[in-house]
Amino acid sequence: MACQNNLVVKQIVDLYDQISKLESLKPSKNVDTLFGQLVSTCLPTDTNIDVTNMCEEVKDMRSNLIKLCGEAEGYLEQHFSTILGSLQEDQNPLDHLHIFPYYTNYLKLGKLEFDLLSQHSSHVPTKIAFVGSGPMPLTSIVLAKFHLPNTTFHNFDIDSHANTLASNLVSRDPDLSKRMIFHTTDVLNATEGLDQYDVVFLAALVGMDKESKVKAIEHLEKHMAPGAVLMLRSAHALRAFLYPIVDSSDLKGFQLLTIYHPTDDVVNSVVIARKLGGSTTTGVNGTRGCMFMPCNCSKIHAIMNNRGKKNMIEECSAIE
Repeated sequence: MACQNNLVVKQIVDLYDQISKLESLKPSKNVDTLFGQLVSTCLPTDTNIDVTNMCEEVKDMRSNLIKLCGEAEGYLEQHFSTILGSLQEDQNPLDHLHIFPYYTNYLKLGKLEFDLLSQHSSHVPTKIAFVGSGPMPLTSIVLAKFHLPNTTFHNFDIDSHANTLASNLVSRDPDLSKRMIFHTTDVLNATEGLDQYDVVFLAALVGMDKESKVKAIEHLEKHMAPGAVLMLRSAHALRAFLYPIVDSSDLKGFQLLTIYHPTDDVVNSVVIARKLGGSTTTGVNGTRGCMFMPCNCSKIHAIMNNRGKKNMIEECSAIE
């Protein structure tokens, strides 16, 4: 491949070749090592590589790699959710989440998303939907435990087994067992009720190619309440070899508020948008809702995170 002249891209292609030949993507020493190397290789953000402008061979490889990453991530969550759910009856699985390899990453991502949401909201959301919650709904758990103690979380997943495992995780927690609700359905079949949520999260791996991602966003736009907030995960630079990219052009019917690109070990970029058509101060069901900050596409702000590293926020005007 001509566009493999870049050393980092060649390393990623070599790792893809090894991963694609694995007999199974379930957790094992070899699987964990290869995906660990892949994530480490894709973390640097000080690169001018744009995956959307690479040759077709690398674009095809990237599409396949994202699917492999999604499959492996599902197996990993299933594995640890099963372990945690099988603890003795007198133990709360949520007290042992630290055994999950990427738990610290989820703590950072949850804090980041809560802070960004707070910047664009004048009230605490009462109901949040998370689409694509999986067998280990760590985003909902982290937000519910540490940031939104009075919010109810509705978790949607197409896989009934994933929901069974996830429900089992919170069933022994006296607080979250009352505030975490699980729905087994394809988001494209969910119509009634989506307008009841102040905030809707769309998981990174719901729609692992551009067409299905846009289809999911269009469905949410059709059924969400005007003024409600949509939070999505995207990817930037080399990290786009791990997760799909959400472009501003994918968000028709929404006002794009912020795209945040972390430069630490939080892999996902965070995209925040508001469903058009509602008042900026009246939210779902007429309650006091989200008040959104003025945006300016011409500005890209560098802000400092807790570690003193620079992260980039893009604040953008409305997308019609």
